[in-house]
Amino acid sequence: MKGKYHVIVQNRRVKFEFDIKRNITIVRGDSATGKTTLVSLIDTYDRLGADSGIEVSCQRRCLTINNSNWESVLNSVSECIVFIDEENTIIKSDEFARKIKDTDNYYVIITRENLPNLPYSVEEIYGIHTSGKYADMRRTYNSFYQLYTVDERSADDKAELVIVEDSNSGYDFFKAVVSENVNCISACGKTKIKRNVIDNAGKRLLVIADGAAFGSEMGELYLYMQKHAEVSLYLPESFEWLILKSGLIGGNRVADILQHTEDFLESSEYFSWERFYTKLLIAETEGTYLQYSKQKLNVVYLNPNEKESIIKSAEAIRSNIE
Repeated sequence: MKGKYHVIVQNRRVKFEFDIKRNITIVRGDSATGKTTLVSLIDTYDRLGADSGIEVSCQRRCLTINNSNWESVLNSVSECIVFIDEENTIIKSDEFARKIKDTDNYYVIITRENLPNLPYSVEEIYGIHTSGKYADMRRTYNSFYQLYTVDERSADDKAELVIVEDSNSGYDFFKAVVSENVNCISACGKTKIKRNVIDNAGKRLLVIADGAAFGSEMGELYLYMQKHAEVSLYLPESFEWLILKSGLIGGNRVADILQHTEDFLESSEYFSWERFYTKLLIAETEGTYLQYSKQKLNVVYLNPNEKESIIKSAEAIRSNIE
């Protein structure tokens, strides 16, 4: 499934309105914030239709699954938006992750837990905002808001250590371009970033990770950052995304894809957007001097012009990587 979808779910007392554009969306929040109500409304409407007194407006069918029926339902539906409440423990299983990987549905998962088995974006973790009564003063209006915002390190507060999630080309690049007096290490994977941060407590740290799949690690790290102002975080979609964004590969096509990725990416083919950007960059540079390999950085990207273009696309951390 491709595209961005506007969803409206409402009855006489409550209205939810939000957009879905990736295959995995996470909704968090404390009790009584409307999460369970949203799933219940969708489930009731899917079973009873207009007779339920509920309206669901979306270009795709919206439905729910639970612990007992999830596998049979997923075997029978296609190009739907599937909502799953947090009481369903299936979302934590590797079996569930394997099952949804190759489906063409989008999934909205209500959970307060981290789900390391699923590659979801930091940008697609939401809370539910209630703005009071709506229209006729009897209906409560609810919308999604991004749960995490990442502050940028000020230009005069340079890091002492840069921790890069990547251990391949991305790490090769950042290690080569950081300031001479700044060390750069690889965490060798997103699950090891928090440990690397704790091991270097007290230092001014800059963490660089792939935002497209970093969602499961964000909760604990974000809480740590609230108590440790010396830790900053930079989350581009991926290193490949940075190169594509740099303008080294000309033409309107790439720019259009970056601006509206959801319209070009088939969810059944790419479990996360970072994989899509990797394949796109490899395809766009094949047979050129910029030919890209994820395993080892093509040294041409460290030439002055190419390096400067990539650094410019990472302007938020420029002071730490020059």
